[in-house]
Amino acid sequence: MLVWAYAKNGKTQLGFEAFKRAGDYGYKLSVVSCNPLMSNLANEGAVGDLEWVYKEMIRGRIKLNVVSFNTLISGLCKARKLNKARDVVEDMKACGVSPNVVTYNALIDGHCKSGGLTRMYKADATLKEMIESKIRPNEITYNILMDGYCKDENMVAAVKVFEEMERQGLKPNLVTYNSLINGHCNSGEISKAVSLRDQMLSSGLKPNIITYNVLIHGFGKNGMFKEAKEMLDVIEKEGLVPNVVTFNILIDACCNSGKIEEAFLIHASMASKGVLPDILTYNSLITGLCREGKMDKAEKLFGEMKDNSLKPNVVTYNILIGSLCKKRESRKAHRLLDRMVKIGLSPNHVTYDTLMDGYCTEGNLRAAVKVRELMQKEGLRANIATFNVLIKGFCKQGKLENANSLLNEMLERGMVPNRTTYDIIREEMLDKGFVPDIDGHMYNVSG
Repeated sequence: MLVWAYAKNGKTQLGFEAFKRAGDYGYKLSVVSCNPLMSNLANEGAVGDLEWVYKEMIRGRIKLNVVSFNTLISGLCKARKLNKARDVVEDMKACGVSPNVVTYNALIDGHCKSGGLTRMYKADATLKEMIESKIRPNEITYNILMDGYCKDENMVAAVKVFEEMERQGLKPNLVTYNSLINGHCNSGEISKAVSLRDQMLSSGLKPNIITYNVLIHGFGKNGMFKEAKEMLDVIEKEGLVPNVVTFNILIDACCNSGKIEEAFLIHASMASKGVLPDILTYNSLITGLCREGKMDKAEKLFGEMKDNSLKPNVVTYNILIGSLCKKRESRKAHRLLDRMVKIGLSPNHVTYDTLMDGYCTEGNLRAAVKVRELMQKEGLRANIATFNVLIKGFCKQGKLENANSLLNEMLERGMVPNRTTYDIIREEMLDKGFVPDIDGHMYNVSG
């Protein structure tokens, strides 16, 4: 019961230690005690510990039930270990436990979020396997598939899943509509997104703040700022309260369309609505100011963040560093990088690559190379973007042999040139009569 008590009270590590001690002392635990521990480990992403508990339960002859297997399968799918999840399904069957709708939903969700080119094909194949096994898909199954197709920008397939869901007598819920509305907005099909919102209302389903945030984002992304702002009035008429996400979307839309004064008016209105700005609010405003070349105001806002007890993050610094580099003030940008390190923020590849590009643009190749050395000293290895920046920088200064050496180094590290690399080689080398000498590497300039 100790394992169960710790797990139920959110003390996962103590529960895990109690589980190990029970095994050491030969105490036999029940599946009822172990399942909450497995659930916590899965939710916390501790997949290694989760697998170990599973193996120890098998070794200790604890009879696992459908919840135990589903918890492990779900944890493995979230960690993108889909082959292992499939193996557990086979273990499940071997133990006489039949997979259910939860099992297949976890597998389908895993495929949808796996990121591979064939992910939706595999998700659809899993759905067919599920139906062949006489397991009826539920609302969650269809919602997972719809969301997957929407994120894959395949709205035709997403709508077909929606129609099939209705044919099966299942009622679309908020998650269903929000996924589809988001998909249509991202595809630029705003009229279809609004029609779906109207369909929700006519079916008696009340849109929530997520629905309206998605619509506002869609309007803003498609240059329909007036319509985006009007949604604030609709939100209030519906008795909903705009949140920080609502305001951030509007501010970002303003900044992206050059309406920086409007963005600050919306920022000022947040306080009257009882909504506090967050780091994303300030990052959007600083980006907008930097785009307009108003660095003094951007730096002032940067200082205001600290007054409001908000700590600038890596993105904030990257925005400012990028803007300074565009103004050919790379040394000043470098001082910002030094400040980041001093306060305990770890610069990322974007930080270093941006600063390198700034120095290269100014023709200061020595400083760019030193930034790369600093990056490596901090434990970040050059990636394809880093090499592209440096190769282009050396080419622009007529140092084509040095650029060639960097290209060889990139290939020796096993990196595959991308479209940008090929463009640099064509425009900065071949078009200028220089044919790169690739030491023993297979190279096809056509990509």
